[in-house]
Amino acid sequence: MYSVIVPVYRNTESLPELVDALASVATSVQGKFGVPLEAVFVVDGSPDDDFLTLERLLPSAAFRSQLILHARNFGSFAAIRTGLKAAQGEFFGVIAADLQEPPELLIDFLSELRDGTVELVVGVRKNRDDPPISRMTAGLFWFFYRSLVVREIPSGGVDVFACNKRVRDELLMLEEANSSLIGLVFWIGFRRKEVPYDRRARKHGRSTWTFRKKLTYLLDSVFAFTDLPIRILAALGILGVVFSFTFGFVVLLARLIGNIDVPGYTPIVLTMTFFGGLNMVGLSIVGAYAWRSYENTKRRPLAIIREAKSFPSAGSHV
Repeated sequence: MYSVIVPVYRNTESLPELVDALASVATSVQGKFGVPLEAVFVVDGSPDDDFLTLERLLPSAAFRSQLILHARNFGSFAAIRTGLKAAQGEFFGVIAADLQEPPELLIDFLSELRDGTVELVVGVRKNRDDPPISRMTAGLFWFFYRSLVVREIPSGGVDVFACNKRVRDELLMLEEANSSLIGLVFWIGFRRKEVPYDRRARKHGRSTWTFRKKLTYLLDSVFAFTDLPIRILAALGILGVVFSFTFGFVVLLARLIGNIDVPGYTPIVLTMTFFGGLNMVGLSIVGAYAWRSYENTKRRPLAIIREAKSFPSAGSHV
C-alpha cells in the first residue's frame, strides 16, 4: 500500500479539490502499479472547518483514509510525523494540502521507489508561480538554509518527499524537538533521487508560512544541525583578542609620546564596549543551545492526538 500524508491547516477551500485529485492518483497507482492508496490527513489544530469538511468528504472518497486531529497547532512538521507514524503502507509520500505541489508528483515518487534503486525521493521546484515577495523570502530562506544547515539541499528547497518503510522508521526514531524534518531527511542519508516539478499558484486562501515562521524554522535548523554560531563566536573572540593587543600597543605608544592627556580612558571605554557586546552575543547563542538541549530532556511528545478516524475506500467492505 502507498500511504500519502497530508498536513492540513487552514485549507478548507482546497480540500474538495484535493480529495478529487487524490482519487485520481489512487486510480493511477492502482492501475499502473497494482498498489492501493491510503491518505492520512492530519489536521494540525486548525481553527477553521478543515476537520468537519474532511469528515464529510472522506467516507465517499475513492481511497481508504485516516483522519487525525491534533489537540492544538504543533506545526506542519509535527503533523507530518504524526501521519508517518499512523500510516500503514510500505511506501510513504508527503504532500501539502494547498495544491501548490501537483498531486501527480506522488505517482512519480512511487515509480522511483518501486524501482528499488533509491529509498528516498525529494521534490525539487524548477519554477514557482508565487508573488514576488514570497519568491524573494523563499529564496533568502533556502539560500541561508543551504549555507548554514544542509549544503547539498537543492537551491529551490524541498517541501515534499517520499520514502520507503525503512527510511520512515529511521525518521520516527529521531524524536528531537525544535528541529527540521527536511534537515533530518538529508541527515539520515540513504540513496536519494530528485524529481523536478513546477510549483503552482495558490488558488485558495493565503499561505500561513509567514516570514516569522521561516525565520524560526531556520534558527531551529541551524541550532539543531550545526555548531556554526559557536565557531563564529570563537572566531570573533580571537579577533577581539588580536584587536585588544593591537589597540593596547597603539595606546601605550601614544601614552609614551604624550598624545593622551587622560590615561586609560579611551582604551577602557572601547574595550568594555566591544567585549560587552561580544559577551551578550555569546550568552544568547549558548543560551539557545542550552534551551534546546533542555527541551529534548523533557521527552514530551512532539504532538498530541485529540481524535482519529478511519474510512475505507467508497464501496469497499474491508
